[in-house]
Order: sequence, then C-alpha cells, then structure tokens
Amino acid sequence: MIKGLHHNAYRCRDSEETRAFYEDFLELPLADAFPIRETKTGHMTHALHSFFRLGDGSFLAFFEVPDTPFDFKEQHDYDLHIALEVDEKTMDRMFAKGKDAGLETRGVADHGFIRSIYFRDPNGYVIELTTPVEGSTQRTEKEAHEALARWQDSKNS
Repeated sequence: MIKGLHHNAYRCRDSEETRAFYEDFLELPLADAFPIRETKTGHMTHALHSFFRLGDGSFLAFFEVPDTPFDFKEQHDYDLHIALEVDEKTMDRMFAKGKDAGLETRGVADHGFIRSIYFRDPNGYVIELTTPVEGSTQRTEKEAHEALARWQDSKNS
C-alpha cells in the first residue's frame, strides 16, 4: 500500500535561485542537497539534487543539470502547478509578503472548498497556497466517479 508522498521532483534553472524562493520566501527549510555524478544506468552526469521539507515531512525536490538542456517554457496554470496547504493567517501573510517583494501574486481565488493565492517560482512553476474553507465538504468517492463519468459523456457529445 502507498503510505504517502515522499517527494515530487522538478528541474530547476539555478539551485541557489530556487533555494532563495523556496527557503527564504516560502519558508521551507533546505533539508538536503547532494551532487549526482553518475546515474543508476552508469552514465556520467553533473547534477545537484536538493530537497525542501514540508510540514508533513514530505519534500519538494529539484534537479539542476547545467549541461543537459531542459525547455523551461511558459505554461498555463492548468498545465503544471504545485498546491501547498497553509492556514488562513499564513495565506494572508504570504499574499502581503509576495506583493511587498514585487512577485507576481494572484488571488484570492475562492474555489468553494478552498481559497487560494498564486505565485511563480524562478523556474516558471505556479505555486498555489491554499487554505480549506471552514464547513466545506469534499466529494465522496462515489460523487467523484459520477462527476468523472458525466465529464467523459460530455466530451463525446
């Protein structure tokens, strides 16, 4: 059985620039960073793998691989974003902190069951900070399957 998320890993342009955003701005501690000189398939490489700890013990991780091209193209928010849960007080504080720092700061978006604000990290990834709306309920698994079935049917109409 899958117990939980250990880490999600993403490419980054520059490890220090990424650290400044995730540690200094988002306040996620840098928990580990180590060079990788050889892949598990025996290929030589030059990469740094860094990990930022979330409050639940899981991590956001990044790979900087300067000698291997990676296309950091502009993406729509739906294509790739990282949503992190915070309490309402933290969300309000981070919204002001983003504005004060001159970062692209969007929101507050009310999704009914959560409220969210959004930033872009130095790599172009959208970071969503979200807080649950008091009294809202999550769909049941049955309701989720029904919603998916309705969606699938509507695509074929």
